[in-house]
Amino acid sequence: MFILMVVVFVLGYTAIALEHPLKVDKAASALLTGTILWAIYALNYHSLLGLDLSPAWHHVTATANDVINFIKPGVAEPHYKEVWKSTVEVAQHQSHFVKHDLEHHLVEIAEILFFLLGAMTIVETVDQHQGFKPITDKIQTTNKVKLLWILSVLTFFMSAALDNLTTTIVMVALLRKLIDDKKDRWFFASMVILAANAGGAWSPIGDVTTIMLWIGGQVSTIPIMTDVIVPSLVTMIVPLIIVSFTMKGDIQRPVLENGDANEFTSRFEQRLLLFMGVSALLFVPVFKTVTHLPPYMGMLFGLGVIWLTTEIMHRNKPLEDKRQLTVIGVLKKIDVPTIFFFLGILTAVAALQSVGHLNVLSTVLEEQFHNIYIINLIIGVLSAIVDNVPLVAGAMGMYPIAEPGTTGFLADFVADGKFWQFLAYCAGTGGSILIIGSAAGVAAMGLEKIDFIWYVKKISLLALIGYLAGAGTYFLMFGL
Repeated sequence: MFILMVVVFVLGYTAIALEHPLKVDKAASALLTGTILWAIYALNYHSLLGLDLSPAWHHVTATANDVINFIKPGVAEPHYKEVWKSTVEVAQHQSHFVKHDLEHHLVEIAEILFFLLGAMTIVETVDQHQGFKPITDKIQTTNKVKLLWILSVLTFFMSAALDNLTTTIVMVALLRKLIDDKKDRWFFASMVILAANAGGAWSPIGDVTTIMLWIGGQVSTIPIMTDVIVPSLVTMIVPLIIVSFTMKGDIQRPVLENGDANEFTSRFEQRLLLFMGVSALLFVPVFKTVTHLPPYMGMLFGLGVIWLTTEIMHRNKPLEDKRQLTVIGVLKKIDVPTIFFFLGILTAVAALQSVGHLNVLSTVLEEQFHNIYIINLIIGVLSAIVDNVPLVAGAMGMYPIAEPGTTGFLADFVADGKFWQFLAYCAGTGGSILIIGSAAGVAAMGLEKIDFIWYVKKISLLALIGYLAGAGTYFLMFGL
């Protein structure tokens, strides 16, 4: 059954990677993979836990107090005697352990999902109010090289402030208003993917993987920004420099239809929602630092403020306009399949973590590559083949956060250690090598129908060069 779980996981991943040829949404494949893995675990718990590879089972059975803390989290000291008998009895039945183990993982997964749902709603609300229009109206040049640099730099910093998926969606929408030729638009959209992934790697809210590491406590706001921004810039700039020597000419702007030029919100509403949206997202790290509450609470706070503002702002408008502009109307446009995809894939990885597969992989990596830079470079390249979310989730499961003062190989695994920072960089930017390797790439591929083989021929080598250049920059800064 241990091998069968690996087979199911690989098959699920294959279905996710071949989403477009199979014409099956990756959310369905992810949900099936996650639920099937936990079903196999639940139906064969005795033999799987008997392998003694599960770190959670080993931990909770080590001492009676650990059993109590796991099965009955938060039980106060005076009540230990009252629950002692029941908790020990529960711990002795491994089937109960599997259920409680799933519940523990669900708390961590839910934090990520609520964070993403809040962020997606905020950005969609800003976009619905044409809040990004004041930015796009500033872009006037038609020179290909100049436009590419402007869009890439704008994408880089927008991705850090918002997130790479949302930024890519916004920029692709912008490209449709700026570029008429399909192949030119494909190329610009592909370079946007590189810039978006690079921009998301150095910000705690710029990419799902950095969000996961940030929420998990592996990285914190200021260190990840100051230490990873330079390698991320190099990752974007090196491909841009190469392209600048080969790209010539001007882009041809499309002829906009009358409806495209209409503004259904006022300038004040556009600028107010842009300001409030960006402020809400940037306020999340501040909220976490001040209150010590999980980041999703700060995101929900920002969403609540924007929700209240839009309700008041549009309360006297016609019902049809109100439905379109308030958060209630915006929620209907949220990409719910993406939420279900993350739920499924994180659940699947949690199953492998609980049974012990990730511990086995960790041991192999340590034995074969006893070097954090090689390990992370491999993870980054793998993230181009499969989604980077489960890879980072797997690394988080393989390597616990080391205590301050730890020496030797594990010294780089402390909070804000080199391993976690370099993991954020590699997993965030390595996915650019293939278009299916990142959420930004998948979004651009779906929106612009970019051909997979075309991307491999035109972009993959540029992305690989940028990835290795940024990795080399980080090594020169901190590895020597």
